[in-house]
Amino acid sequence: MIALYNTIIYRPLLNLLVFFYNVIPGHDIGVVIILLTILIRLALAPSFHKSLKSQQAMNELQPKLNEIREKYKDDKEGQARAMMQLYKDHKINPMSSCLPLIIQLPILIALYQVFAKALKSSLEGLYSFIQNPGTINPYFLRLVDLSKPSVILGVVAGAVQFWQSKMMLPKVPGQDATAKIMAMQTTYILPVISAIIAIKLPAGLPLYWIVTTLFAVAQQYYIKRKKPAPQNN
Repeated sequence: MIALYNTIIYRPLLNLLVFFYNVIPGHDIGVVIILLTILIRLALAPSFHKSLKSQQAMNELQPKLNEIREKYKDDKEGQARAMMQLYKDHKINPMSSCLPLIIQLPILIALYQVFAKALKSSLEGLYSFIQNPGTINPYFLRLVDLSKPSVILGVVAGAVQFWQSKMMLPKVPGQDATAKIMAMQTTYILPVISAIIAIKLPAGLPLYWIVTTLFAVAQQYYIKRKKPAPQNN
């Protein structure tokens, strides 16, 4: 399993990073990480697009879900059946929004390893046609050492996570207490946790998270703009 992971995820990412580093003028590793992030997001764009559309559809169903919760508040089994029927009627898979997270997790782990090793000039595993630069300058724009933790990038990573969470938050009046607690945790607590973790990691990883989250925000704006306007009767 480890050999398969190295073959299909870790080594390709490491070699892409070194390739970009070799060809980009100025050899700025921060620019390389941004380009690599955009490339990954483009490759995963169809999956993320489907997930975001599903999440938006789920948000739009919240009033009906709240009605079901109220109607079946003393019958959890009936509540579950009614919710599943509602999802079926609207052709929504409530688990589809989790798929990109599952896909992204091994990539995130591999990127952490790639950044940690590459920024320390540990470049074992390069393909024969990829030139080994010997050492990699860890500075982004000659200001931020991406091999070390950065409070600024960590806080920015938390801030963009908060922005995305606010965008995804369903604006539904009359939510039950459980839904409100979950919404609060997603909107406020998750970004804080993200920032705390990001502050402790090599700054290359928060930079990746900032770019990938901004990409997700742009996708969400695109989906909202493409949404058909409601028809007036």
